[in-house]
Amino acid sequence: MATTYRVPEDVPLIGAIPFGLIDRGTNVIQVRPSTACPLNCIFCSTDAGPRSTMRNAEYVVGLEHLLEWFKSVAGMKGNGIEAHIDTVGDPLTYPRISDLVHELSSISGVDVVSIQTHGHLLNERLLDDLGAAGLSRINLSIDALNPDLARDLSGTGSYSPARVMEMAEYAVKNTEIDILIAPVWVNPINTCELDGLIAWAKSLGAGKRWPPLGIQKCERHKFGRKDRRIRYISWYAFYERLKELEGKHGVKLILNPSDFGIRKTRELRNPYRRGEKVRTRVGGPGWLKGEMLAVDAGGTRLITVVGGREVVGENLDVRLLRVKDNILVGRPA
Repeated sequence: MATTYRVPEDVPLIGAIPFGLIDRGTNVIQVRPSTACPLNCIFCSTDAGPRSTMRNAEYVVGLEHLLEWFKSVAGMKGNGIEAHIDTVGDPLTYPRISDLVHELSSISGVDVVSIQTHGHLLNERLLDDLGAAGLSRINLSIDALNPDLARDLSGTGSYSPARVMEMAEYAVKNTEIDILIAPVWVNPINTCELDGLIAWAKSLGAGKRWPPLGIQKCERHKFGRKDRRIRYISWYAFYERLKELEGKHGVKLILNPSDFGIRKTRELRNPYRRGEKVRTRVGGPGWLKGEMLAVDAGGTRLITVVGGREVVGENLDVRLLRVKDNILVGRPA
């Protein structure tokens, strides 16, 4: 099992995929406070959970550390910001998740705080706390209503879709939190579940402020978990099926950024170019096996280094392979 590390205060929170912040040039800032997950979903794109075979490390970011960096990024975005808590695991594993929601919702310019979760860790008290803290929306990834199929998809015998449904209903009735039902369509395993999930979302009262449903397409990822039963489909086939389901159920399923108020904004400046050589200091183990994390000389960016020998504190020249969205990946130069 991967070792869990608390991210040191002197480590920048821009540059890495698994934790920190991601700015893709819109009014949405992705917030990643932790990486752990209690589930072992058979289609997981990040190979999360106790059964992970790819992960080398798990991380937790201190609350004040995370807020300091968030305020810096949010300060250049203006108003109408959405802080979207979407980890490479499940954000409900973060020990101070309610405090994080409260602090984010209190920051000037932040209008929406949302969370992406499979809901396995939800309970009434947590929902009350999240509602009181100012959580705007839960994107709830419940992938099947049939209990056997749901447990199969989650790779977790203790997973209960009935309990997750109960918590969604509690949130709608007892809090101001909006619910968006966001199943992953894992073709053909849960294709038979789509009609039932749509009908349930409509009856639930999901979508007070945003669309009630956001069906996700299962995709193959290089480092993700794979199952031989999955038949990956094209985007064309995906949208054709959504059109069919829209007509059948009378609900919008093909969504656009405007449905969530997402718009382009000023983007955090990227100080590096692809192919550039950067002087770094090795900071610690990488998220996946065969990786390490390094900090640039200015202490402003974190770089995932693929390959090489991990010696914490050692200086290392890195050739950048990826720089898009300030997500930096490189190899020893």
